[in-house]
Amino acid sequence: MPAVKMQPLQTQYRLALFTFVLAFCVILIGAYVRLSDAGLGCPDWPGCYGKMVAPADQTMIDASFSGRPLDSGKAWKEMIHRYLAGTLGVAILLLAVIAWRHRKQDHQPLLLPSILLLLVIFQAALGMWTVTLLVKPAIVTAHLLGGFATLVLLWLLVLQLKPAAATSAGSNHVPARERKLLVISLVVVVLQITLGGWTSTNYAALGCVEFPTCYAGEWWPTMDFREGFVIWRGLGVNYEFGVLDLDARTAIHMVHRMGAVITLVIVGLLSFRLLRTESSTLRKSGMLLSGVLLLQIALGITNVLGHLPLPVAVAHNGVAALLLLTLISIFWFTRSHE
Repeated sequence: MPAVKMQPLQTQYRLALFTFVLAFCVILIGAYVRLSDAGLGCPDWPGCYGKMVAPADQTMIDASFSGRPLDSGKAWKEMIHRYLAGTLGVAILLLAVIAWRHRKQDHQPLLLPSILLLLVIFQAALGMWTVTLLVKPAIVTAHLLGGFATLVLLWLLVLQLKPAAATSAGSNHVPARERKLLVISLVVVVLQITLGGWTSTNYAALGCVEFPTCYAGEWWPTMDFREGFVIWRGLGVNYEFGVLDLDARTAIHMVHRMGAVITLVIVGLLSFRLLRTESSTLRKSGMLLSGVLLLQIALGITNVLGHLPLPVAVAHNGVAALLLLTLISIFWFTRSHE
């Protein structure tokens, strides 16, 4: 009988794990679409030039879209991203429906599936506004953060549904000082991801083309911080390829670079302290955290020195997600056994 009762939770666990992997793929493909300048590959939403399949050539396009010439490659990139995002939405809806159907069962998560459903609906709206507001940086950055939030909540749902979670050994206690550092690390990484999104959506990734200097051997070049961090510039502006001058883009890039230094110090210190704990699990977590952190820093430097190679830039987004998920996992397992 207990095995029968647990069956819905096991099914949800498998579905949540699949949905989590799908969400990670959607984030990577979304980064690829953005970084390959395909965000406006389809000038309308949810279709593409009025169709649900990207047109093959210009002759298939209605005259109302004559002001936006077809780039079939970019259109298909955008539509594949939309198809996958739509599949993700359906999977999250299914998770919410199953959760509510079994809401009276012991240990049935209800809050997380419900929040995820609301979030994915809002994400769809942000996806629409990304197109209709012509890749406005504030909207695109919010869409990126919404994707990361979806990924984190799905991972928490996976951890909550994981069959072995309730029987894990309670040897992962973290002292109060390390607990505070863990929370600070989470905040710092979220802020750095936000800065990364702002850098990318304002086409400021190459605001500096040297490392560790910025350009022409300068450590502190001319920068326009006020212009670089204007959040809302009104409607009707096409932000494709950016609207900022070099000084404003350099200011954004330098703030993101300084954020990377802060992240390296704070998260690096957390990794060091975890490596010094008595728990073998936490020591392994510290090793994993330091490895992901150093990989992310290396990818950031490679982006600058390589002038933003597309595979590296996409990987930079993916490893940022892994860094955040690693911190979330440490927080979850240490919190579960206090």
